[in-house]
Amino acid sequence: MQPEIQPQQQHPPPGVPMQPLHVPPPSSIEMPMENPDNSTRPLQPLPDDSGRSMEEYDMGWCPVVVSFIIALIFFPIAVCSCIKIVQEYERVVIFRLGKILGGGAKGPGVTIVWPCIDEYKTVDMRTKAINVPPQAILTKDSVSVMVDAVVYYRVNNAVLSVAKVEDVDQSTSLLAQTAIRDALGVKTLAEILAGRDETVARLRVQLDDATDRWGIKVERVEVKDVRLPPQLQRAMAAEAEAAREARAKVIIAEGEMNAARALKQASDVLADSAESIQLRYLQTMNQVAGEKNSTIIFPLPMDIGLMDMVAKKKA
Repeated sequence: MQPEIQPQQQHPPPGVPMQPLHVPPPSSIEMPMENPDNSTRPLQPLPDDSGRSMEEYDMGWCPVVVSFIIALIFFPIAVCSCIKIVQEYERVVIFRLGKILGGGAKGPGVTIVWPCIDEYKTVDMRTKAINVPPQAILTKDSVSVMVDAVVYYRVNNAVLSVAKVEDVDQSTSLLAQTAIRDALGVKTLAEILAGRDETVARLRVQLDDATDRWGIKVERVEVKDVRLPPQLQRAMAAEAEAAREARAKVIIAEGEMNAARALKQASDVLADSAESIQLRYLQTMNQVAGEKNSTIIFPLPMDIGLMDMVAKKKA
């Protein structure tokens, strides 16, 4: 505690009037203060704030009020920046300080993302379709063809699709191009055109096995078109036309052969019976007369055959 200093009173000599003693105010008294080095120094006079006005007090509260208003304005914005709404067809992979947050992908629903320490990647889980660029393929029988295909796939594991591959679409497209060339390069042109279902099934299995480590599921692979060179198209068209003509000739020859066989059988039947010849003759005459011809030429007298038939029947 600081010692209390009492003012010393001096008594005047006899016969001298006493002077009033002036005591300084407490704020102006310099008190000695002990220091760690046991030295004393005079105390500084205390500030006197008795003269401060109300305006000075009001100015001191202004920064506090402004800070409070700014906090109220930016607090909803800060809260909204921390909330992430994940749709039903989406998943969110959160990286906290560079590491994937435990528990796998988040969503659907509301997810909290802390600023400055969290980063997130949104993954679409719906089925996607990519058009594979036309591929020039040399078949087993040395025919150059252009093949167009389309691949349908979806993300099966959001964490693997983010951590294992940079661009899912581009990687899947490049892998599909390589798989198409490998699968069709060992087949002939006829096998490619005839066995399209078998080819696409093999492509799907091959792509699905290759993209499984990326968290990708290949659902379908379709070959849209197989285009041939123009000169090969003309050659194949000529070959197909020749094959059609040959088949037509075979069909005509088979028809003529069947007709000749039927005529031979009919002639054998007519040779065994003379009456059949006469009846056939009369049938032919009836046919000719039905055509409304103005002139009918008979190669022989009609009564020759008829009289013979009548005589034979009477006998």
